[in-house]
Amino acid sequence: MSHGEILMRHRQRGITFIGWIVLLIPVASVGYAGIRVVPVYLNYMKVAKALEQINDRRDVHCVLLRSSSAHFCTGGNVKDMQSGSDLMSGSVEEVRDRLHRSLHRITRALSGLDVPSVCAVNGAAVGAGCDLALMCDIRVASTKAVFAESFLRLGLVSGIGGSWFLARIVGYARALELTLTSEFIDAEAALGLGIVSKVVPEDALDIDARSLAKRIAQNPPTALRMAKRLVREAADASLATTLEMAASMQAILLCGREHKEAVGRFLEQQAAKKRAHM
Repeated sequence: MSHGEILMRHRQRGITFIGWIVLLIPVASVGYAGIRVVPVYLNYMKVAKALEQINDRRDVHCVLLRSSSAHFCTGGNVKDMQSGSDLMSGSVEEVRDRLHRSLHRITRALSGLDVPSVCAVNGAAVGAGCDLALMCDIRVASTKAVFAESFLRLGLVSGIGGSWFLARIVGYARALELTLTSEFIDAEAALGLGIVSKVVPEDALDIDARSLAKRIAQNPPTALRMAKRLVREAADASLATTLEMAASMQAILLCGREHKEAVGRFLEQQAAKKRAHM
């Protein structure tokens, strides 16, 4: 990922809380005024730390990941790789250990979120930037978005687990083709492959992504977390295991306060609609 800082905010929409994680791209990369450039290793740590805090916050029901610049994230800095100042410098053992302690923290934190994550992709999501987007649960792209698993162009592979996510999203054969060709695909192609669920005009991306995150976050928080876990676990589980998990979750929710309150609200709304039509 490019040099930059991480900003995490929490905003309230009535009873809805959304965790915002914004990748701030510095002056050196895209001329974004007022952003202080900090060492890249610290940036990874800030991203990881912000994500790792989410599961401890019961007031955050959805995470929205976006960039502050014209591009989402363009991966590692090639000049840093050449000069030996990139994360992938040093001995084999040092690089492997550094990946485990830094970038892999982001992978584990994003994939381990209890709450749903929405990624708003504007411009390029390339290399590790593409992988970062793939780690989120739902991706919305602007018409100017471009995706690429471009590692082979630099004689590398995805070092942060992107291949695991890509194969599960588009299937083995297409994932292998995208990986081996380093093909750049536009937003419409990404939509056709299921990489993104929606493509919107560039000036509508923020509004649309926020609206989606808000609709998700308005759900009862315990049921919301269980619903995400059930779908995630079902993807790799047998039907028998999924049914057992579903029965356990449903029993907990049926006996819980959230369900009773949701039913009460639903019946009140239905009664109000009937009165309005009388």
